[in-house]
Amino acid sequence: MILTLTRRHVLGGLAASLVPLSPGWARIGGPSMTFLVLGDWGRFGRGNQRLVADRMADTAMAIGAEYVLTVGDNFYENGVTGIDDPHWRGSFEDIYHARSLQVPWYAALGNHDYRGNEQAQIDYGARKNRWNMPGRWYAFRKQAPDGATVEFFVIDTTPMISGYHDRKTNAGGQDLEGQLRWLDRSLAASRAQWKIVIGHHPVVRYTAAEKAAKVDVIDRVDPILQRHRVPLYLHGHNHNLQHVKSGGTDYICAGAGSQNDDPCSDNGGDFCALKPGFVACALNRSAIRIGYSDADGSELHVVQIDAA
Repeated sequence: MILTLTRRHVLGGLAASLVPLSPGWARIGGPSMTFLVLGDWGRFGRGNQRLVADRMADTAMAIGAEYVLTVGDNFYENGVTGIDDPHWRGSFEDIYHARSLQVPWYAALGNHDYRGNEQAQIDYGARKNRWNMPGRWYAFRKQAPDGATVEFFVIDTTPMISGYHDRKTNAGGQDLEGQLRWLDRSLAASRAQWKIVIGHHPVVRYTAAEKAAKVDVIDRVDPILQRHRVPLYLHGHNHNLQHVKSGGTDYICAGAGSQNDDPCSDNGGDFCALKPGFVACALNRSAIRIGYSDADGSELHVVQIDAA
């Protein structure tokens, strides 16, 4: 049963197991572009990482996922030391090895990545073309089969939080104001039908404690999202699966790529699950469909954002 709640409606409780998923899983009224979203993951296969990777492979095969978005904290606990760090094989290449996952990965940086050599994550793309991080912040465009255009804006949120500046990382030395100007101007200039922003940290308050700790990034980024009517912000950092709708934006947390140990929202969130998992999306001219899946392959929650 589908209950239409608002123009952006949430379809909850579609529990049925999705292993294997049917090829029509992600259809939203016509041909669509499909992709996966993963956050907070690289632990040499430990902490449920391998289980999540296996379910991602099943889902990617079933829906024909064209690419993967990773929302940061790609390598625990201390990022990578360089392009030859064992993490690249032990936490990435050997874990997400299925043929269905041999698609482009577009990556954002997280705070744990800043504990290591974050520049190496930018440089790795020159060695392996599956990994894409051309800069600390960047944009790229895609087109769905029905002609719908989407532009993704990947931002670097760790330098926006003053608490990270004194932790012997490079976070305090980044061009924060330049990045924010770039985001504001790029969103204003974009002519894509869909504009999606990707960052590591949440930019809406999930809990009172989080608001106090992350006020810097919330106050800097969220007004830009609202000013440009960005319908979707994808992030991690919280080690769970969450959905909050605030203003004109749906905030999708996919931070359960390995561990799941952070509290759920006390901010009237629409959904939260303390389960390892990931997010699968479909996009076309009419809508974006966002499905949360756990490591067992069950679909836990669905968000649909209809075109304006």
